[in-house]
Amino acid sequence: MANRRDSRIEPSFEGPPQARSSAGLSANEEDRVVPSNRKASAKRKSSKAKSSRGGRGRSRRGLFGVFGRLFYWCFVLAIWGGIAVAGIVVYYGAKMPAATTWSIPDRAPNIKIVSADDQLLANRGMSGGEAVGLHEMSPYIPEAVIAIEDRRFYSHFGIDPIGLSRAMVTNLLGGHFSQGGSTLTQQLAKNLFLTPDRTLERKVQEVLLALWLEHKHTKDQILEMYLNRVYFGSGAYGVEAASRRYFGKSARDVTLSEAALLAGLLKAPSRLSPARDPKAAEERSQLVLAAMRDEGKISVKELASAMSAPATRAPSYWTGSENYVADTIMEELPDLIGDVRGDIIVDSTVDLTLQKLAEQSIRKLIDDSGKKLNVTQGALVSIDDSGAVRAMVGGYDYSTSQFDRASEARRQPGSAFKPFVYMAALEAGRTPDSVRNDAPIKIGNWTPDNYGGKYFGKVTLATALAKSLNSVAAQLTMEVGPNAVVEAAHRMGIQSDLQSNTSIALGTSEVTPLELTSAYVPFANGGYKPDIHFIRRVTTTDGKVLYDSGGGNAPRVVKPEIVGMMNSMMTGTVEIGTARKAAFAWPSAGKTGTSQNSRDAWFVGYTANLTTGVWFGNDDGSPMKKVTGGALPAQAWHEFMVAAHEGVPVRPLPGTWKSTPADTIVPDEIPSANNSQPAPVPSVSVGRQAPDAQAAAPVAQAPAPVRAVRPAQTVDADGLAMPEDDGATASIKHPVPPGNVGGPLKKKQTSILDILGGG
Repeated sequence: MANRRDSRIEPSFEGPPQARSSAGLSANEEDRVVPSNRKASAKRKSSKAKSSRGGRGRSRRGLFGVFGRLFYWCFVLAIWGGIAVAGIVVYYGAKMPAATTWSIPDRAPNIKIVSADDQLLANRGMSGGEAVGLHEMSPYIPEAVIAIEDRRFYSHFGIDPIGLSRAMVTNLLGGHFSQGGSTLTQQLAKNLFLTPDRTLERKVQEVLLALWLEHKHTKDQILEMYLNRVYFGSGAYGVEAASRRYFGKSARDVTLSEAALLAGLLKAPSRLSPARDPKAAEERSQLVLAAMRDEGKISVKELASAMSAPATRAPSYWTGSENYVADTIMEELPDLIGDVRGDIIVDSTVDLTLQKLAEQSIRKLIDDSGKKLNVTQGALVSIDDSGAVRAMVGGYDYSTSQFDRASEARRQPGSAFKPFVYMAALEAGRTPDSVRNDAPIKIGNWTPDNYGGKYFGKVTLATALAKSLNSVAAQLTMEVGPNAVVEAAHRMGIQSDLQSNTSIALGTSEVTPLELTSAYVPFANGGYKPDIHFIRRVTTTDGKVLYDSGGGNAPRVVKPEIVGMMNSMMTGTVEIGTARKAAFAWPSAGKTGTSQNSRDAWFVGYTANLTTGVWFGNDDGSPMKKVTGGALPAQAWHEFMVAAHEGVPVRPLPGTWKSTPADTIVPDEIPSANNSQPAPVPSVSVGRQAPDAQAAAPVAQAPAPVRAVRPAQTVDADGLAMPEDDGATASIKHPVPPGNVGGPLKKKQTSILDILGGG
């Protein structure tokens, strides 16, 4: 037993591994589950030593790891974001037509209306102005637009990443959408092809179209298209329309300060328009000037000069009376050439110099006397012998009222309608020397009174017309019948419906100034009724003729002898009658008119060169303060016609007529119901006549003396002092017994002698 105990070998855990028996079991420190304190302590010391030596290195490696992971995930997100953006682009791009079908849409046609002296009257159409080449317009305009809207325009490819990023940051920091980051190319794409909706789809399509524009067109072409189509506020599209609208000049002549104002409008055209807020427009233009200086486009001296320029104050609407003409032309144009499909040029008949003179004459009188006389509106129409309208003013100020009182407003002409009454009487056999008794008369329940209640007893028709005697005009209407008067007026050019009653003698049916003036033209040109027109010719911009008035042949509507008698009588209106304020160096004739309570005041007069009608009144029909046709209308007519005839050779009025000596004048007989033939019209004439006509007169018939002009002593039917004639035409200081006319109206059935005699 002892031997066995002595021979047992105990395991040993000491000594190096190599000393152990290969046949026995041994365990070292690594084999222990719980290492000894000595070994663990040694290991901890070793670890601390290593940590102290390599701590900074691990810190650096950790920081780089964070940034590395951040970069990694950003890269991953960028890839996925790019995929998403590409998907959106593909999706919305697929909804667009194929790029091979894309083309620049035509610019809205411009209608350029020019005067007879080749000056611009107006531009009409959606754009409101013609297209101007980049090399033609003021160089300040593109420089200003680029400086404030897209300073990297010539360097980007249609999209400006820098500007877009800046806009995104600004919008995020501001918490609202304040900047768009769109380039001029993108804005053009939007204007040409897209709606203004702010949607993702529209933005994607805008980018695609901008890239296409940059690929197909040069930078200058893109900039030119943009400047000729962009909206500048107040109805102006393109720089030419805006320059005309705000400065009254072409884009070719725009100054630096004006160009800055135009460029400033692009941010908010309606709000910043100088027609709406001149102060805001000026403040914005100064920001544009500062941007131009920062970009080196202008010098410090140019900046200071432009900053000191006065602010532009534009009217709230297009101004200038020529716009009344332009509106009328636009109404007539479709009937002449159909739809307008491209830019055209309309050569009008209007003389811009005469147009400005007409406008000045109307405005000056209203400015001087409007408040005192309660006059707020006026109109003027001037037509030459061929029917061409040479000037037309439709109101006091086009910018405040675009209603054309010359061609659209129907008003009572008053006594200005009487020439048609007298013409109908002359055609029925009367002469200017025919005598009527100017006395109070009663026709049914109607009693036509003379102005001021003054009556003159026996007067010739020439005197009655010059003095605008209402009773005589009513008698003549009874004699020839209202239908004859209506027919004569329509034949001469009146187009409005006329009431066929006796009161038509005093101009109770309403007409427009344009048609009333046109109806006087046959008196001025010898009896012919031309087509009244505003348009001479219409051509395309490349010279193709679309319409030409060609003149044409005007039909004769009144006999030469009647023209001569009418001109002789209406000359008296200017020389001794109600329109003496209208007289000037040229032979002239015409007729005044004043409606009841001075609601309308007219004068339509003419020379052998021009026929001009003038109207004054109020839109609401309120009475003026004793304004008559011989006052403001005659004054405006005089001012206009004197200027219009300056330097023009004097011509006599057409037609001749010789008066029967005064001592042989007797009241003419009215044909009875059984006699349908009118009284014979004298074949010889006296008064204004051409030298050859005077020489051709029979030797046995000496010319009778011309009626003498005497100082004014009485008041006429139009409110002006009138000359007093001797003999049968002497003025009557006291009323004469009335001649009552009752019963139904009948044409040519009762002698005027019977009427005036009470029979």
